[in-house]
Amino acid sequence: MTNDLQDSIHDQMSRRTFLQSSGLGLGAAALSSLLSPNATAAGADPGLGLPHFPAKIKRVIYLLQSGAPSQLETFDYKPKLEQMWGQNLPESVRKGQRLTGMSASQSSFPLAASVYKFAQFGKSRSWVSELLPHHTSMVDDLCFIKSMYTEHINHDPAVTFIQTGNQIGGRPSMGSWVSYGLGSENKNMPAFVVLLSRARGGDQPLYAKLWSNGFIPSTHQGVVFRSGPDPIFYLNNPEGVDKTSRRTMLNYLAKMSEDQYKHVLDPEINSRMQQYEMAYRMQTSVPETLDLSKEPDYIFDMYGPESRKPGTYAANCLLARKLAEKDVRFIQLYHQGWDQHGNLPKDIKIMADSVDQPTTALIKDLKQRGLLDDTLVIFGGEFGRTNYSQGKLTKDNYGRDHHPRCFTVWLAGGGIKKGFTYGETDDFSYNIVKEPVHVHDLQATILHLLGIDHEKLVYKFQGRRYRLTDVAGKVVKPILA
Repeated sequence: MTNDLQDSIHDQMSRRTFLQSSGLGLGAAALSSLLSPNATAAGADPGLGLPHFPAKIKRVIYLLQSGAPSQLETFDYKPKLEQMWGQNLPESVRKGQRLTGMSASQSSFPLAASVYKFAQFGKSRSWVSELLPHHTSMVDDLCFIKSMYTEHINHDPAVTFIQTGNQIGGRPSMGSWVSYGLGSENKNMPAFVVLLSRARGGDQPLYAKLWSNGFIPSTHQGVVFRSGPDPIFYLNNPEGVDKTSRRTMLNYLAKMSEDQYKHVLDPEINSRMQQYEMAYRMQTSVPETLDLSKEPDYIFDMYGPESRKPGTYAANCLLARKLAEKDVRFIQLYHQGWDQHGNLPKDIKIMADSVDQPTTALIKDLKQRGLLDDTLVIFGGEFGRTNYSQGKLTKDNYGRDHHPRCFTVWLAGGGIKKGFTYGETDDFSYNIVKEPVHVHDLQATILHLLGIDHEKLVYKFQGRRYRLTDVAGKVVKPILA
């Protein structure tokens, strides 16, 4: 800021003091109109003309199982592997696919069937592993996609790709794109909230780039809610500052920012002020939302005993329901611990136990409250696992390496067919034989359900027009209700 500009601002401060201290300052008024939900949803870009068509859903809850659950132990039943236990993966099936450095040096690739039993459930006769007994009660609400695939064979690029549409960090997260396009339905809560949990240690790390706003305005970045007394860093007033003092400070700051914006025309100035104002409103709304003390015992019983422990997956699933009730647009849960290169039978049991009951409870809870009809819930990882054992195979122990060629996700909620399975893999769950679905296709479908044409949700940056699905992606219409 130049000295002349500083002098200009300081000269004007005295004649504005009265207006600003009364809460009616010009800067506060301008900011109020900027944040008003009446013209468009709060924070949305009106130039995008959204929604492009009637939406089927209002919000998304994405249950990302970080580390990649094995489709062979959960939903993709392959009895042929039982017949070929220990035999080498035929080259005619592998077809020269590249491997990770963790199994490329193996002299053989012994096939390993799941040690867990499968059965069919519901009117849909969906296959579910005994690892997930609670899932069996809701299969007729689910749409399984068993033919997901990606190009990325390692965790970091794969999870970055499924969250941002690109394997390299720096692009906006899906939640940020949705916030940018549709804004928030609740001006007192962020449009994009992130929750983190883990069931076992030593797994792949998660980085803020996964919920970053990238190059779109920073007001659209994901807001991480942490467990404990301080769920959002720096949200509370420092010692000696009360709510009235903070309001007065924000009014002064709004006008100074307005003056600075007129000189430098940096849109990030307005974004920063929106974030300050949101933080001020969240001082009341967030503690109320995170307070689970008023939930009845039968709700905690539904989600399981871990739901009483802040920061667990179960507690976060319950919190996701509360955030849905508060009209948060995009709720992103990350659950770590699914990377099982060895000791898989034991470790995947830990993971399955941590998610089975609370995930099922979330679907049933949303349903009983009438929220599932306009909410989309997604459950799945960043890629699949190999049908052969990484390392030594024994009767009751094996590991599985990364496998990008096929994996399973499921969806539930508004606009999605219920009790439906789409796509098919071969007898080895190695290659897709029917109805392949690329990660960009899944992203395009999610946006479609929100009333967004994925080819029109764009942002121009450094001379190029960017979008979540880059230059690819098509809506998976057969799974739409």
